[in-house]
Amino acid sequence: MKVVEEPLVIEEFESVWDALGFSPQEAANLQARSKLMLQLRTIIREHGWTQVVAAKRCGVSQSWINDLLRGKIDKFSIDALINMATALGRRVDFELKAA
Repeated sequence: MKVVEEPLVIEEFESVWDALGFSPQEAANLQARSKLMLQLRTIIREHGWTQVVAAKRCGVSQSWINDLLRGKIDKFSIDALINMATALGRRVDFELKAA
């Protein structure tokens, strides 16, 4: 019996969110939130803050910081993440690009 190998097809996506089948609008929202979450997590880790200290500085509860550090993206709106960033003295800047 002869085995016929089919060519491997690799599909390229703009982001992991696109690859997971989200609409372009959902993918853009998830990508923005994930970037903000990663940057907030980096700030917290670079300062060596405990979750309690980070929560006080961000103006949120410790459980929110726990969710942030665990990557629970569904718990955070863009507004909430921007508020946390500005509480840490950061300015959020977005850039619109042609699709």
